[in-house]
This record gives sequence, C-alpha cells and structure tokens, in this order.
Amino acid sequence: MSDTDNRWQSDLALIADAAKQAGAVALGFFNKSPEVWWKNEERSPVSAADFAANETLETILRGARPDYGWLSEETDDDAGRLQYETLFIVDPIDGTRAFLAGKDLWCVSVGIVHRGRPVAGVLYAPALDELYEAVEAGPALKNGKPIAVSMRGEGDISQLAVSEELFKILPAAVRERSERVKHIPSLAYRIAMVADGRLDATFVGRNAHDWDIAAADLILDRAGGRLVDLLGREATYNREKISHDALCAAPTTRLQEYLDFLTQLRDG
Repeated sequence: MSDTDNRWQSDLALIADAAKQAGAVALGFFNKSPEVWWKNEERSPVSAADFAANETLETILRGARPDYGWLSEETDDDAGRLQYETLFIVDPIDGTRAFLAGKDLWCVSVGIVHRGRPVAGVLYAPALDELYEAVEAGPALKNGKPIAVSMRGEGDISQLAVSEELFKILPAAVRERSERVKHIPSLAYRIAMVADGRLDATFVGRNAHDWDIAAADLILDRAGGRLVDLLGREATYNREKISHDALCAAPTTRLQEYLDFLTQLRDG
C-alpha cells in the first residue's frame, strides 16, 4: 500500500469514528422535538441537533487535521477553503426534515476531498445502525461488508428513485419496465441505495450541494457506479460554486442508457 493510500485509509478511520460520535449526538435529539430555525428564505429547517452534530464533527476533525480545509452545511462558508488541496465536506444531518418527522432515513455525511475529488467518505445512519464507507483505492462497505450496484439488466424491472412528475414523462418503454420508489428524504442515503443495489438509478435535480453528495459519490464509485451530470461529467468539489447541475446516479454498465433518455427529455 502506498503512502497516499495509507493516508486516506487513516483519514477514513478518523471520519468513520467522527461520524459515529456525531450520529450519537444527533440521536440524542431524535423524537424529542429539538428547537428548529428556518434558513434559505424560510424554506429549509435546521435544528439544534444539526448544530450539535456539526460542533462534534468540527471539534474532532479540525482538531485532528488542522491542515485540512472545512466546508459544512451548518458552518458559514469561508472562501479560504479554496486555498486547501484537501478538506472535509460534511452534512451533520442529511435529511433534516425526515429527522424532525421521526423517520429513520437520515444520516451523517462526511467526505474528504483532495484536488476536487473525494478520496474518503462515510455515511452513518444512526437510527438504522448502518455505516457506509469507502476510500479511493478500496471497496465500498456497508457495516463492514462489501457492497455492489445492481446487476439487473434492461429486461428486468428497474427500481428508480425519481419524482412523480419525472416518472410520468419518461418514455413509455422505460416506465413499463420500471417501478418508481417513493420519496427518500436523504439524498446521500438515496445514492447509497444505488451503491448497495436496492436502487437501479436516481436522478437529482439542480442545486444539490457539495455536502449532499461528496461522500456518497465515492461510495457509489467504489461499488461500481457513477454520479455524473447529464453530459456524463463527474462532479468536482471545493469550487467557488458549491451547487451542482442535474445529476444521475447509476451502475456504470447502465449509466449511458439512463443518460440517453434524460437527454431526450431535456432536449424535448
């Protein structure tokens, strides 16, 4: 194992431990009606649990790696992060609405990005007791066991996580061999479901942020899938702009199939 591989493996152990600790903090607020505020012009909730989990992550991670930059949904963005080759990208609770509604589908997302691409990533879903993790040169794991994307082919019934509106306008041939999966409130967890084969694909509307997808991107990649825009380009992280265009997550073997009909819809 190279020195670089050793470095990212050490970082993976660090962020997995931090995610578990932050998850335990968040779980202490779960189903206990934490205080809630509203942001993004009153469109997005943020709770005392989000802030407490964020503080836990920041204390552990920045304390252990003071030479890494920092980008978190719950920390004011600092343009100084652009000066760092390596940084943490975190979402203390991905799926805050689900968390506040007492639903289990939320997770702590922690990624490490180096020169624009993730090299270590963890998703921890405390209410489900599930830990997804991956490192650049290793396998994707769920609770310590390797995972892989779906092997269903074009003749099988595909499981798609898409909006009801999008599903209705997909080509008839696609709808006939697909089932629409009901809304999954955590975007990171939804991508992880593609990584472990429960979903065949998911489509992500414009404006996902770095913290929503960085860790999940790597986990999907190491499981045999890809997260790309509609032109097939992989996401780049730690740019001045931290939001992304529409994206598709799917097994590498079927990615072009999904991109083709999405492009048809866009052009139509």
